Amino acid sequence: MKNTAILAGGALAFSAKSYARIIGSNDRVRVGVVGFSDRFKNSLFPAFAALKKEMNFEIVALSDIWNRRRDEGQAYLKEKLGQDVSIYLNNDALYEAKAVDAVFISTADFQHAIHTIEAVQAGCDAYTEKPLAETMADARRVLKVVKESGKIVQIGSQRRSGENYQAAADFIKAGKFGPIVMVELMWNVNQPGRWRRPELVKKLKASDVDWRRYLVNRPSVPFDPRKYVEYRLFWPYSSGIPGQWMSHQIDTVHWFSGLLNPRSAVANGGIYQWKDGRQNPDTLTVAFDYGPANDLSSGFQVLFTSRFSNSAGDTKELYYSNGGMINLDTNEISDKGGMHDWEASAMGMQPNLLTPMKIEGPKVVYDANTGGDSLTFNHVKNWMECVRSRKQPNAPIEAGYQHSIANIMATAAYRTGMRVTFDEKKQEVMVGTKPFKPF
Repeated sequence: MKNTAILAGGALAFSAKSYARIIGSNDRVRVGVVGFSDRFKNSLFPAFAALKKEMNFEIVALSDIWNRRRDEGQAYLKEKLGQDVSIYLNNDALYEAKAVDAVFISTADFQHAIHTIEAVQAGCDAYTEKPLAETMADARRVLKVVKESGKIVQIGSQRRSGENYQAAADFIKAGKFGPIVMVELMWNVNQPGRWRRPELVKKLKASDVDWRRYLVNRPSVPFDPRKYVEYRLFWPYSSGIPGQWMSHQIDTVHWFSGLLNPRSAVANGGIYQWKDGRQNPDTLTVAFDYGPANDLSSGFQVLFTSRFSNSAGDTKELYYSNGGMINLDTNEISDKGGMHDWEASAMGMQPNLLTPMKIEGPKVVYDANTGGDSLTFNHVKNWMECVRSRKQPNAPIEAGYQHSIANIMATAAYRTGMRVTFDEKKQEVMVGTKPFKPF
């Protein structure tokens, strides 16, 4: 397989000396695409294409284990770039060719950690889509390997590159907001076709894809085209709502508060609307407890809700303090809900009200690309700049590790029906006194 992995498309030969070079300010950065996904095509590539000339980056290779995606990717990139790219059957062949300095990773959710490990061990920087990991074993390993490698890894938590989110983070960290007392997160849609690709499922045959390689470290099961094409609906290939949507919003909680993970989580939900054979819930509510592990008398609750059956409420991120709230849907800081003088005076206290103001930066437009084009553009640009400067990006590997803990806790709470906690010493999600066994 490895000997025949380089397919038509003008494979380029690079010497080991060239591959080992340190990228200078005038060197062109050679980029590979790991997984020709809709996310890459519709969001990451447009941002990259707008920046590649200015930043002196070039896409030179693509790896995908599905022949259809390889063909589509080769044709698409040739049309958009005006040149051929090298096509590889798998990542082993891509990295053995020593043809790339950095990669975009937008494969199936459960593969992100493994593919990031492969990339940095091959000497490449990486832009890795979220969620970073769906099990703590994968999360711990990818964190360790990336930290030891010294490579630049940007996690696709693009809110960290949004002006409004950065302004909100600065406001809270400067102490102007006061202690967070509650966070409410919401992500609602009414899309029966969300994550469903029935026509594409019909076209995928076992002979078209390397199924064994697809499964990586998941249990061996017979070929199932739905679990390949519609993997977001099926555990353990995706947690669904937590990994796809909650990971974006819970990341801001860690960023704004400085806390690394929840102390505990409870969850409930189910498949209430879309009876299409999926295994992941179409409705989910998770309640997290956040605060110092050694001080249970302080902290706050985070409530995350999501449903696929009615879009009312859309997407919201609301932060509350005793003096008011931050609304990241309207980009406003207000005194709404704060402690007014008539409430404070009865207890011999001073009123506590925030000064209303607008948050700097454009409103985020929430769409199928989970974040809007401006955020993705800024985030890709930040990664490209850091590949050159070697500074840490806005969403480093630690950010991915932290949102993975919260996602795994939500998954564990939902699948066991139990209150779960996080063991700081073991870095393990616990169900009672035992680590969560994901499968």
